[in-house]
Amino acid sequence: MIEVVALDQAVQDPTARHIVPLSGGKDSTALAVLMLQKYPNLPFEFLFTDTGAELPETYEYFKKFETIFDVKITRLTALDLPRFRAREKDGRRIPFDYVLDEVYSGFLPNPQARWCTRVLKIQPFEQFVGDDRAYSYIGIRDDENRVGYGGVGRSHSHTFSAERRAKPVVLSEKSNIMPVYPFKDLGMSLDEIKRVLDESGLGLPAYYEWRSRSGCYFCFYQQIGEWQGLRERHPELFRQAKTYEKVENGRAYTWSEGRSLTDIEKLKQRHANPVGEDLDGCAICHL
Repeated sequence: MIEVVALDQAVQDPTARHIVPLSGGKDSTALAVLMLQKYPNLPFEFLFTDTGAELPETYEYFKKFETIFDVKITRLTALDLPRFRAREKDGRRIPFDYVLDEVYSGFLPNPQARWCTRVLKIQPFEQFVGDDRAYSYIGIRDDENRVGYGGVGRSHSHTFSAERRAKPVVLSEKSNIMPVYPFKDLGMSLDEIKRVLDESGLGLPAYYEWRSRSGCYFCFYQQIGEWQGLRERHPELFRQAKTYEKVENGRAYTWSEGRSLTDIEKLKQRHANPVGEDLDGCAICHL
C-alpha cells in the first residue's frame, strides 16, 4: 500500500528526510521554489538523477536555480548502482549508454518497455534514500488530468494500492518513501506555478520555446515538431540520436514509432511546436 501524506503533516515531521526530486521541468522546479519560500527552515534535499542525455538547457536551468537560491542539487546516476559495477568496467559511457549496452543489449526503450525510467531514474533514487523514512515531494498540480493521475485527490486521508490502475504518481513504491503532493493540497494550478517561477526570477526553462517536456533529448514521447526543433536547436544531438536507431532481422528500432529520424529529417513540412502540455509521457521525467 502507498501511504500518501498531507503537506501540513509532512512539514511538521523532524524525524524524516524531506526530498524534492527535480526533473528540470517547470512543475518540479516550481515546487522546489515554493518549498524553499514557505518552509525555509526545513532541511530539504534537492535531487536530480542524470541520464547523461539531458538537454543543455536543463543543466543551465539547474545552475540558475542553484545560484538564485544558494542551494546545491545532488546529482545521482545509475552508474553508481552497485550491481552494475560500471565504474570498474567503463566510466566513460554516459549512464544511458552503459545500461543500454550492458543490461538491455542495445534494445531501445519505448512506451511499452520503459526501462529507462525504472533503471535510470527510480533505482538510483531508491538507493540514495535507502531504508530511511523520507517524504518525496511531487509536483502534480491541482489541474492535472492525465491517465494514471486519478489516484491523487485533494484529501489524503487514505492509502492507495499499488495494483490500482488510477494510482498516485510516485518515484518509489517502497513503504519508507512517502509521497506528498503540495500543489494538490494547496489547490495550485498551471497559472500559479508559472507565477511562482516568474516571481522567483527563474522563469520557464528555455526548451519550452520548442519542446513540451523535460527529459532526454531523444525521448521517444516527442512529437514530430519536437524532433524538428531538436534538429534546428541542437543538430549535434539530433545526429547522435540517429546513431541509436538500427534495423535488425528486418525490424526497425527507431525513436519515433513508424518512422526513423532520417525520415523526419527528410520531411519538407515543418510541424508546429507543441502547444500547451502533452498528456502522454512519463511524469517522473517530465514534471
